[in-house]
Amino acid sequence: MTTPTPENQDQFDQFEDEDTEQQLGATASGRKRLFSKELRCMMYGFGDDQNPYTESVDFLEDLVIEFITETTHRAMEVGRPGRVQVEDIIFLVRKDPRKYARVKDLLTMNEELKKARKAFDEVKYVEDQQ
Repeated sequence: MTTPTPENQDQFDQFEDEDTEQQLGATASGRKRLFSKELRCMMYGFGDDQNPYTESVDFLEDLVIEFITETTHRAMEVGRPGRVQVEDIIFLVRKDPRKYARVKDLLTMNEELKKARKAFDEVKYVEDQQ
């Protein structure tokens, strides 16, 4: 290994900073890893190793964040400027049958969960009153 000289000291400092960020769960660009645990589990569920390479998880997370960012920006342009609504997302995925079906399933499930929580809270409220 080369010892740092005054000319290349800045280069070595740069790499040391990157290593520190990586250890803290941040990317080289300084972003915190948000979905690493979930992506590792998904990758394992789809046939990858139980402990996939960190580089693979980081790459996949970059793709996911890029997709979310692009979709959000497009949704902000479709409906009312500066706001994202459910209808905007539905509009964006309407031509992709798989995405459209998944969005509809998730929205239906969300409504069912809301109703179940409301019913549960009402039962709990009635029991507390007695």
